Amino acid sequence: MKIDLGPVTRIEGHLNVHTTVENGIVTDAQCVSEMFRGFEVILQGRDPLDAQQITQRICGVCPYAHAIASSYAQENAYKLQVPPNGRIMHNLIQGANHLYDYLLQFYQLSALDFVDVTAILQYTGKDQDLIKVKQWVTAELDRNKEFPAAPFLPRLSGQYIKDKDINIGALKHYIEAMEIQKKANQAAAIFGGKFPHSTGIFPGGCTQNARIDHIAAYQSLIREVKHFIHDKYIPDIVAVATAFPEYWKIGASKGGFLSYGLLPLSSALNSKRLLAPGVMFDGQVSPVDLNQITQDTKFSKYSSSSNLHLKDSATIPAPHKNGAYSWTKAPRYGGRMVEVGPAARIMIDYHQGNNPVVTQLVNHFAGLAKITPANLNSVLGRHLSRAINAAVIADFLLEETERLDHGGPTMADIVIPNSCEGFGMTEASRGGLLHYIRVENHKIAKYECVVPTTWNGSPRDDNGQPGAMESALIGTKVQTPEEQIESVRIVHSFDPCIACAVH
Repeated sequence: MKIDLGPVTRIEGHLNVHTTVENGIVTDAQCVSEMFRGFEVILQGRDPLDAQQITQRICGVCPYAHAIASSYAQENAYKLQVPPNGRIMHNLIQGANHLYDYLLQFYQLSALDFVDVTAILQYTGKDQDLIKVKQWVTAELDRNKEFPAAPFLPRLSGQYIKDKDINIGALKHYIEAMEIQKKANQAAAIFGGKFPHSTGIFPGGCTQNARIDHIAAYQSLIREVKHFIHDKYIPDIVAVATAFPEYWKIGASKGGFLSYGLLPLSSALNSKRLLAPGVMFDGQVSPVDLNQITQDTKFSKYSSSSNLHLKDSATIPAPHKNGAYSWTKAPRYGGRMVEVGPAARIMIDYHQGNNPVVTQLVNHFAGLAKITPANLNSVLGRHLSRAINAAVIADFLLEETERLDHGGPTMADIVIPNSCEGFGMTEASRGGLLHYIRVENHKIAKYECVVPTTWNGSPRDDNGQPGAMESALIGTKVQTPEEQIESVRIVHSFDPCIACAVH
């Protein structure tokens, strides 16, 4: 039986998933990115300093990550010496964006896969947030009995949390999370200029000054976000894990893991990072070698050659290419598939013992759930890893504000060579983000982005290896093949962003 899951909702961009189900098991899956954008083509011939602005328009959810990766690439190309304040401000902006995105991903994009929204119909209290949710759900049911509207309905067939109080509490947090996300974005905009699409992020630092009033305002907002993370977000993750323990073993990808590391601890080139970089196969972590990264196009809708390094990759659309089924390329590391994202970040850092807080939290929650760290490669593991990321980042951001030098320089002097090239690597909330820039005659001659969902949502490579998300779907047992709530939960756990993944 062949079933299409698309259009997959509660994600960024346009995704379909072709599945084949036999005897209640998904035996094949194809992730289909359904659009072409051409940002790398748009950038050719532009002023290099346009790059950190234009690439932010790739995504309205994680624009700062693109600005940071582009800035890192240009800093590498121009050999800039970034002042400490500049690097700290980059961290403050990007870190706040991570906190916003983790809360958005869980509450607005994934929680409704597990929370029974109909429990709100039994609510008789006076809480205004819950009354609002009850009105929304009632209106959706009344609007169209057969095809109720998003976001709460329709629900897929399957089991949801049974405890009424947990369901109602989670729905209240759904509303509260929107306000907390706003505060995280306000914090990022203090130094970034605005959200989305920062005007303050530049190669070499930030255009904002390190003013005490800005620092105090930022700290106040991040403290509110931190309290929500610890008091509500993490307990809600634990509640879902308690109700669905089987999802510690559902949705595991079948390859390695890659992280470029997140939030550098100094302005030095190749500085140690809050979360360590690395590539992991079979439990063994090695340093990242950019020369190992290539992109295949056999099943992608491009006529560009396959198995090329980033410096040589091309983006030539071929919408009618025979056998191709996706607008996403298939990046591989040494010819092997890897998963990127929050679970990859946490597992790679944990296996290196880089951050003691990560080690402590992983051990704590593994003991609580009676799992091993390897079980982070799962639906629940990805959700828990986001919460661990959030807790670690929130503490770090408050510490980082204390390291700003009030009134000190925040920007390097930028001199763009006639010809140069550079790589910029960071972690968007969804995973490893790589930008490459080549400048000739003071103009962009080549630009290439390899983003998280290019890895996770890739089609088969030239050797027929599925991408991370495809591999996680294959082998899944589903109760209702026509709907596949199990498969949808797997897809949502990756938090795919197709707008980023396509070229």
